[in-house]
Amino acid sequence: MRLTTEQVHFAWDSSLAPATVVAPGDRVELDTLDASAGQLTPASVGADITSLAFDRVNPVTGPIAVTGARPGDALVVRVLAIDVEEWGWAAVIPGFGLLADDFTEPEIVHATTTGGVVQLPFGPRLASVPMIGTLGVALPDPGAHPLLPPSRFGGNLDIRHLTAGSTIRLPVGVPDALLSIGDAHATMADGEVCGTGVETRAHVVVEVDVDAGAAPPAPILETSPVTQRTGAALVTTGVGPDLMTGARDAARAMVDEVVRRTGISPAHAYVLCSLTADLVISEIVDVPNYVVSLHLPISVLG
Repeated sequence: MRLTTEQVHFAWDSSLAPATVVAPGDRVELDTLDASAGQLTPASVGADITSLAFDRVNPVTGPIAVTGARPGDALVVRVLAIDVEEWGWAAVIPGFGLLADDFTEPEIVHATTTGGVVQLPFGPRLASVPMIGTLGVALPDPGAHPLLPPSRFGGNLDIRHLTAGSTIRLPVGVPDALLSIGDAHATMADGEVCGTGVETRAHVVVEVDVDAGAAPPAPILETSPVTQRTGAALVTTGVGPDLMTGARDAARAMVDEVVRRTGISPAHAYVLCSLTADLVISEIVDVPNYVVSLHLPISVLG
């Protein structure tokens, strides 16, 4: 069974008719749109970011009805393959992202993905680790619910470890679950600090199953070793009583350090952090101050 980009939707809604019906153990192939739903193209410039229709972003393909899935069960989704297109984009979007107050001008960064490598226009070559940004099931509350933000039923989780070879378990919210998938990235870092990874179209293959009576309280993942980063890293920190402030402090320090070491623009350094610098809570037990750290592979600094 294969779903195409003609079968996308823009909200979680339990009243949507299934695009297909499958049984536990079946495989499904899905074609997914990029996060802009095609509003951005290889010819787009920064100014095009300001005209994005945000009610059309982050489309998901589906929904997939899984026979026999009921509230109280776990829907088990095994990601078998993610093949991304050769072109993608990242962006600074005014009003969006961890450092929205610092970066108020729109900017688009075009990227190509070939041979397992993501090439950016300002130098760094990044490993392509395709992942799924949005995967979820219909919420039990009636009506349409925005794809952003995520919930305990999944959605725009943006966990970079949701790659081929990983498995995710979701609580089922409504009969037949109504699974949908979208928002693929060619690469993305933990935290996605500027608000985008390398956004791209993709072909995704999953296998679905049902674990009766085993609904987790929120999504649980088993990851693939492909997501493990190795090698030396540059680490900046934010220290204080508020985790969000700490995250911003760590991100600002990293942007400044990348600019100092490479000479690229602050906006490009910000995007680079979103693609490959992992945001981590390093310490949360020494009340009242916590430590947030941002880890950038030194290899991308050239």
